Amino acid sequence: MSENDIVALVRETLWVALLLCAPVLLVTLVVGLILSVLQAATSISEATLTFLPKLVAGGAATLFAFPWMIHLFRDYFTHMISLFKQVHP
Repeated sequence: MSENDIVALVRETLWVALLLCAPVLLVTLVVGLILSVLQAATSISEATLTFLPKLVAGGAATLFAFPWMIHLFRDYFTHMISLFKQVHP
């Protein structure tokens, strides 16, 4: 493998990691922002109030996106195995 192949491999790995994390992170970000606006509007300053809704939303996002995440990871894994077979025949 050349240096360019390794850089492309690392870039692809980071991109797949970002795609796998994105659904859960985006949903919890949106829920956290909504709850922060509601807390600011109602003057509630309880820090633990946002924990359970974000946890539930993150879990729901994981359940909803899980088939897509498994498909993405399976494709990535089979690609890595094929590259491994090319490097080590």
